[in-house]
Amino acid sequence: MIRLDTIWRLKILTVSLLAALPLFVGGSPASAQSIMRSPNLNISSRVPTMPRIDPNLAGRAVTGLNENNIRIPPSCTAADRDSGNCSGQAATGGNARKITSKAGNASLQASLGSRAIANEIVAEIDGTLSGTQVEALARRHGLRRIGSQSFELIGATIGLFRITGGRTVEAASREFAGDGSVRSVQPNFRYILQDQNAGLSGSDPAQYALSKLRLPQAHALADGANVTIAVIDSGIDLKHPEFAGVAITAFDALDSKEGPHAHGTGVAGAIVSHVRLMGSAPAAHILAIRAFGTSGKGAESTSYVILRGLDLAAAHGAQIVNMSFAGPKDAIVGRGLAALAARNIAMVAAAGNAGPKSPPLYPAADASVIAVSATDAQDRLFAASNRGRYIALAAPGVDLFLPAPDDKYQITSGTSFSSAYVSGLAALVLQRNPALKPDEVRAILTKTARDLGPPGLDDQFGAGEADAFAAVSAVPASSMPVASASGKAGTPEMSEAPKDQSKDQSKAEPETRGLPMATMAAEKPAGGEPRPDMSQIKPGTP
Repeated sequence: MIRLDTIWRLKILTVSLLAALPLFVGGSPASAQSIMRSPNLNISSRVPTMPRIDPNLAGRAVTGLNENNIRIPPSCTAADRDSGNCSGQAATGGNARKITSKAGNASLQASLGSRAIANEIVAEIDGTLSGTQVEALARRHGLRRIGSQSFELIGATIGLFRITGGRTVEAASREFAGDGSVRSVQPNFRYILQDQNAGLSGSDPAQYALSKLRLPQAHALADGANVTIAVIDSGIDLKHPEFAGVAITAFDALDSKEGPHAHGTGVAGAIVSHVRLMGSAPAAHILAIRAFGTSGKGAESTSYVILRGLDLAAAHGAQIVNMSFAGPKDAIVGRGLAALAARNIAMVAAAGNAGPKSPPLYPAADASVIAVSATDAQDRLFAASNRGRYIALAAPGVDLFLPAPDDKYQITSGTSFSSAYVSGLAALVLQRNPALKPDEVRAILTKTARDLGPPGLDDQFGAGEADAFAAVSAVPASSMPVASASGKAGTPEMSEAPKDQSKDQSKAEPETRGLPMATMAAEKPAGGEPRPDMSQIKPGTP
């Protein structure tokens, strides 16, 4: 039998040996911890495993500020974490390493784009039904009405319903479609904004887009004055200094109380910035239509809300609609796009950030939409940019310096911002000649683009990189006043927003926080503030 005092002596000896271990290996306490994490001792690492996060979801936050109050993206994006491309990319000592988007993310992004909101369907219903009758219709089929609205844009009443009873979307849709009061049924598809955090490339993110697009030369001929661009996006910080004096009319297709968002603010900034930065159409009138709300996965929207946004754009005089988001082919949204085209409203959309193996994403792949891919400061295609025969042209979209909420700025990438630049270019063209049809605007932008890649049209750059000065120069100036989609000249009259039959729509009424167009010139600082010295901007720790 082992004596009790012998056991205690063994314990004391063991503790002493462990305490002396750092000295035996010539290490410090930190080195000892490294040894303690060695697989030979079967002790797991203290580094937490990153959760799987859907890549490139709407307005993926730019996190962290450097000493110059510049918002810097994380050194390893959600997309890179998901595909295992984060090795050695952590930012240390305030130095962020450049992130290169991988084509392997394409399948993830594509599958995300095809996903619908669980247990929800969108249906066209008989427009003569009262609200009570629609409620009864839903109950008969095991549904709960979330909302319904008459959309003037497509001449139809559309309802949004939630499925009860644990049935699948397919089963509930089949049953509901069999009712004589139902015209069509489809899933409520999910849409995501097309931005993607990226590291610094060593280029000057404040300036290269200006020179690539030849914006200073173009602005000597046109600045977008009296042209109305609808920006269907997340919330925009209407009080940002870059938007001082710009006419911005705000709507909320979500009936939400959310604050501004980095994505919407950046997209608007690419169009109308004019103080420290310069957008592509700094004097344009913006219809800021919030259609993307934040959730646990980022900012998202749906078929039903996107249709509301399109309807608001048409009702309030948009001549151009910018859509910096992507999703699957969607019949109900496609009807809205066709209706906008029939009204001669030009549409521009982000090609998508799902990479070279992605199928076409919408609305960019719609034949009536100008699809824009993204390039960097060296005229290379953004690695995450979608490819395809539907690409019309390309524009800068990598490492861009743009406004962010709360008077801040961000460095960000994505076809979202390429699309925004081109929407501004379309405004310059329409200012020169308001009578141009959308197909003519497209032809001018593509024929004056600077060819990149293989000679002629290709599935990466389309016709090439947009050239604002060449496009504006190709359009003789017209003395005609700019006409809105309603046919009235000048700034569009703000008519009442479409009513939702299920709820009070007072929140959807226009909220004009910008200044009238006539005051824009007076409110701009004389000569503008000096642009930031980009050599002083250093990446910060996320």
